[in-house]
Amino acid sequence: MTHFQQLYYTSCEHGLSGFSGFQFNAVSAGVTAETRQAVEALAGYEPPRSMVESDTPELLERCPVNLCYRPYDRQGRRATALCVRYVGRDSARRFGNYFAHALHSEDFPAAGDGMLGIELWGSPVWAGTVSPTTEIPPLAAPPRGPLGVRAVRDFVHGHPHAAQLPNLLAAVFAALTDHGSVVVVDYTSDRVAHWFAAVSYLLPPPLARRLSFATYVLRPARSRLHLIGTVPEAQLEFGPDDEAAYTVFDFARGVFPEVAAPDLTLLLTRIGVGSVRPVWSWTADYARGGEETPGDWHAPVAAAAASGGITLAAADVRAVIDWLAGADHLGPRRAAVAADLHRKHRELDDRQLAALSAAAKAGGDLAVHQEIEGKLHASRMRAYMTGAQDATEPVPLADRAVRQRATALWERLLSGEAATARQRTRLLLWALGARLAPAPEVLARETLALAHALVGASTTPGPGLRREVAELVRELPEMREALVVAVREALEGRGGQEQLFSQFPAELLHERDLRDHPVLLEHHLRARAEREPSHTVDLMFKILRIRDVTSPDEDLLRGLWRQPSRTWTHREAVTIAERLPAGEPVDPAVGQWLDRALNQRVDDETDLQACLELCRVLASPGRFAWLPAAAQERVRTTLDLHTALHEAREATELAAAFAITGIDRWAAPQALKRYRLVPAMLALPADVRRLRDRLPELSHSTLDGYLTAVRRLVTQDERLDDTALGHVVAAATLRSRAGLSQAHRDDTTAIMSHPAQYWRVADLKRLEHATRPHDRDLADRYAEWIAARESGARRLARKLPFVGRRASDGTPSAAPSEEPSANSRKKKGR
Repeated sequence: MTHFQQLYYTSCEHGLSGFSGFQFNAVSAGVTAETRQAVEALAGYEPPRSMVESDTPELLERCPVNLCYRPYDRQGRRATALCVRYVGRDSARRFGNYFAHALHSEDFPAAGDGMLGIELWGSPVWAGTVSPTTEIPPLAAPPRGPLGVRAVRDFVHGHPHAAQLPNLLAAVFAALTDHGSVVVVDYTSDRVAHWFAAVSYLLPPPLARRLSFATYVLRPARSRLHLIGTVPEAQLEFGPDDEAAYTVFDFARGVFPEVAAPDLTLLLTRIGVGSVRPVWSWTADYARGGEETPGDWHAPVAAAAASGGITLAAADVRAVIDWLAGADHLGPRRAAVAADLHRKHRELDDRQLAALSAAAKAGGDLAVHQEIEGKLHASRMRAYMTGAQDATEPVPLADRAVRQRATALWERLLSGEAATARQRTRLLLWALGARLAPAPEVLARETLALAHALVGASTTPGPGLRREVAELVRELPEMREALVVAVREALEGRGGQEQLFSQFPAELLHERDLRDHPVLLEHHLRARAEREPSHTVDLMFKILRIRDVTSPDEDLLRGLWRQPSRTWTHREAVTIAERLPAGEPVDPAVGQWLDRALNQRVDDETDLQACLELCRVLASPGRFAWLPAAAQERVRTTLDLHTALHEAREATELAAAFAITGIDRWAAPQALKRYRLVPAMLALPADVRRLRDRLPELSHSTLDGYLTAVRRLVTQDERLDDTALGHVVAAATLRSRAGLSQAHRDDTTAIMSHPAQYWRVADLKRLEHATRPHDRDLADRYAEWIAARESGARRLARKLPFVGRRASDGTPSAAPSEEPSANSRKKKGR
């Protein structure tokens, strides 16, 4: 149907009902009952209370007009438009009558030649009086009213609340795509119609045709149309369940809701009512179809607007770029959009440029693709060079042409923009990551410039630069070569720069890098010895091979062993002595260093073992001659004492062997005496008389250790063998010797008295017997103690008849001492 059916609805005497009252006065042929019911539902009208009794043409003209539009499908094809006016009195002279003229079409866009429903506002097509007949003809293409884009544009620009248009448009979008209604309040229905027209023009045409509206309803809460207009006298009371369904824009009072305007509504209102129609015609070339929400429409509209020369905001640009990745329906136009954005917007970041580059390539425009890629490389290189927060790691460039252009750009940045050593370092790393292939002479020149800057730096580089230079030296052979050249030139140009190898970046060089530079290599090894002291011996022999000599001199030794002291450890001295050619002469410094190693402090048994091993190594004929005479004497004495410790047959021999004057000034003999003499003496039989005479000749600390050890033997639980018993006798009888300190006298007294109180009688008798040849008085005292303990046991046995009898198993019962102490109870019969 490409025409409109007409329907008149009012309170009249003659109509389709056959009686007076509200009825259809006249309709076109073929109007269905369904259409009549729909029109009747929309045609109701309540005037504002102040205008109910209007009955003159002037007053009736002031009453709000309700232009109502209702589509019945999502395409807006089947739709009804009607204009309802208040006419005051009916034929019976009662107020409240209205006249509704409706137009209905099964294809509203075709019948109206693309007209929107709101464009019928003020159209001369609308009738206001009853028809004399009940049938009126269909209508083709009714004329539009005065609401054109210019009139609406001028209205919005002149309105004091024009800034609310984006929010109003956003609310209508929500009503169309979600749910709810938008209520617009203004002083007249004509002003409301202008707002409706502004929204209709700005909406996407498919949505505008689905927009239902009424320019005047006294009670908006009774309507479910998308847009509802009213005047300040309207009754805006909404029930608790309805408040969320109605969004009210009161332009009369200046009261508006808080609405978040999507970027699309901001773009559309920025384009404006007067310019938006061509944009919608262009948008048809960019839309995929099926767009609904503002988010769906934003990018196609922005792309179309940009193609027409309209400036986009940053949000619009972002939307288009994000949309392009999936806009395969555009074909070659995809590349045109990318080119347009790239040409007009120079502030895009790398992610956006990458998206445009991909879109240009997908759209078949390789020239634009390569142009954007070149800009991307420049941006990425600069960001990486400066260490920007958004910098990305370089990726290999596979395309030869792209790689060549990137290489040229890289060279320009190195020569013109890289201002610091770190920026040059990062650019060189970028070249590695991107697999650039600069000319060898360029790479040699740039790496040497960087090496000179690093070697000549007056400040210590930060951890970031140190890490990056280390990576560069590891991955780029030219950088290693340049660093060698820079270090060599620094050493040749300024004397005393050997410490360079202890500093960054010379410490990054390896031995293989310096194999053709023996002087540099020796400095490198010396610096490495300082960093890795545990490898100093091996490094020294590497230096000897570089020098082609067999013995180090004092200068080399002092240069290698600087911290913590200029002395070899025993283990280092052993290794060095074994690796130097035996039987060949060495520098006198070697003997002096061996002497210091021999006589250094021995802190524990492990040190002593290492010192003894050094003495054995140096005692060999081929090495003994290296030592100064004093060192030779120390080696001989140490080994003799060590031999005595293992070969002596009696304790007095060891005491005599260690009675050499002055050995306490030598570290090794002193350590043998401190750690091994006393245990070795106690392990050997003692000639009590001779040993007792020798003990006072021992040093104070050695005698102290000996008496302490014997005291431990006396107080232990185990029964002593004859060897240990001999040492107990020697210590116990030593108390009568002159020259003992008070501490030593206390030890001998404790050794003498403890057995009398705590030993078993049988063991005490053994001690009395062993003591008698050497100290009769002490032996007599032991005998008295033995007698006292035995008599005490017999007296206790008489008091306790069972004591001394045989047990049931035939073994004799033990007789306890007379007054067993707490300690004796713990020691099984002592």
